[in-house]
Amino acid sequence: MPTTLDTLLAAIPADRIVSTPGDLSIEIKAPVVESSQDVQPGGVFVARAGHSTDGHRYIPDAIAAGAVVIIGEQELADLPVPYVRVNNAQQILGHLAAAYYGNPSRQLVVIGVTGTDGKTTTCHLLYSILQRQPGFRVGYISTLSADFGGEAAPTGLHVTTPGAPQIQEYLARMVEAGVTHCILEMTSHGLAQGRLNGVDIDAAVLTNVTHEHLDFHGSWEDYRSAKAIMFSMLQNAWRKPSIDKVSIINADDPSAAYFAAIPADRVITYSLERLSDYRASAIDHSPSATSFVVAGQQIEMNLPGEFNVSNALAAFCAARALGVDWESVHQGLSEVSLVSGRMEMIDEGQNFIAMVDFAHTPNALKRALQAGRQMLQPGKRLIAVFGSAGLRDVAKRRLMAETAADLADVTILTAEDPRTESLAGILEMMAAGCKAKGGVEGQTFVRVPDRGQAIYYACQLAGEGDLVMACGKGHEQSMCFGTIEHPWDDRAAMRAALRGTPLATLPTAGTGVHAPD
Repeated sequence: MPTTLDTLLAAIPADRIVSTPGDLSIEIKAPVVESSQDVQPGGVFVARAGHSTDGHRYIPDAIAAGAVVIIGEQELADLPVPYVRVNNAQQILGHLAAAYYGNPSRQLVVIGVTGTDGKTTTCHLLYSILQRQPGFRVGYISTLSADFGGEAAPTGLHVTTPGAPQIQEYLARMVEAGVTHCILEMTSHGLAQGRLNGVDIDAAVLTNVTHEHLDFHGSWEDYRSAKAIMFSMLQNAWRKPSIDKVSIINADDPSAAYFAAIPADRVITYSLERLSDYRASAIDHSPSATSFVVAGQQIEMNLPGEFNVSNALAAFCAARALGVDWESVHQGLSEVSLVSGRMEMIDEGQNFIAMVDFAHTPNALKRALQAGRQMLQPGKRLIAVFGSAGLRDVAKRRLMAETAADLADVTILTAEDPRTESLAGILEMMAAGCKAKGGVEGQTFVRVPDRGQAIYYACQLAGEGDLVMACGKGHEQSMCFGTIEHPWDDRAAMRAALRGTPLATLPTAGTGVHAPD
């Protein structure tokens, strides 16, 4: 999509630009990128300081690869190509990429979805509804994958929101494919880092805001503020004919009023418990399905758990705000039988329930275990297997263990991406949380460092009618030890365990139950 440098620079706030070359009519024939390895001849390389390296070091590589313009933050001279100096390269990257691709989000109805838990499920429920509405052609970008209107692509192992250039490329591919509506999962990291800058959204959906990512944001208030960026984007977004800017907010969330106060054309609320525009009632659960009533309509869906009722309400409100008819709502919600790695049943003919869920926050674990308890007959046990990630929010380790001690009959503490931290140290912190709630090691909880062994041990413990729930990894396909991603899939591990063999793809394979001191 050929353009010129002055067109790209016009897309960013003037106060971001420190200095420019004299001639701004330079033709740009290839994308704006932030990795020198992605540079194409005629493109633009944006250099910025990152977590582990500084992009300015790779300017020579970018020029050698054919970059015709360099944009960076340092004062540089004598480059063989024009150099634009800016004061925050990370925050302008999305705007530049959007301008290069012709601002594709302005040609789509874009629904942003954020929240600590439930984002991916809400996105997939909404996708199922919208694609059944006559005249709609729908794409999405979520944790699991991106769909450009019939063509899908994975979005990464541990990354929910892709980089800004990739997002704009995906949106451009949707426009080219004739997509009319795009559902975009937005994380707090992606919002804070400007990866969503340059996206013009029309509806903003909030699932909830609970304890998570404080290692990155520093405080819960800053975490909430990052989520709020999505709602602020409604005010500055491109105005599309006959499209209101709509906020859709979970009234059960303690921060509902905070988000509702951010200006929008319309604010719509939903809930399970509080006064709201749309409230679910007559909720009925079974191990694999749920029904409820909203706005006088009986809704049936093949997803378990009260939290999925909340997710369905969020999707329903967004769909109705966009003018979707009731038939599409009913059909869309009823035909989603599985969201990968979310309360996913694993059946190998065993006489107990086995399930894998992505729950990796205190609130998500609480909701998953509560849903699990609703599936059990009296006298049957809930056996929970989970860990807590290294180099991430430390406080949630104890909180998750306390939650399991309250709600599970047996808790098995294990590995979950320990990275460069001591796995034994992480498990010790979690064990302290179990003990704080009266847990007794060797009776109500155990430590099994290897996750394959942990899931196998849980299945060996399970009796007829019990429930084994492995939480924290869900759909993910790897686990990080040190700096290396090792192949891992909780669903494959559960199947192997049910067949009588622990999955042994991790460095910890072969380690057994930790004996209490």
